[in-house]
Amino acid sequence: VELVESGGDLVQPGGSLRLSCVASGFTFSEYGMNWYRQAPGTEREFVASIRSTGARTNYASSVKGRFTISRDNAKNTLYLQLNDLQPTDTAVYYCNMKHQIGETTRDYWGQGTQVTVSS
Repeated sequence: VELVESGGDLVQPGGSLRLSCVASGFTFSEYGMNWYRQAPGTEREFVASIRSTGARTNYASSVKGRFTISRDNAKNTLYLQLNDLQPTDTAVYYCNMKHQIGETTRDYWGQGTQVTVSS
């Protein structure tokens, strides 16, 4: 399994970015996918999730209405559109896949992409 994020950048408050995560090594269309983020000195936190078909999404309350998760199964790619960015959104953003075998869940992570929101 390999997950490679890109798209992070330095942006001013109110700006927008689109993050991408290219997946390989597994059948992407069969798995729900997630975005997490981690700011310095804090725990990694859930941002958004999407079902395998893209039919259902879920968001953390802190980003609902500003961020949009989507996927292109033909391109094995997960996206996160970030709008109206605020300094509190500054973090490393990670793509995540959870592989469940029986009662055990294994997490796969990308290397992360840095989003910095500052004027």
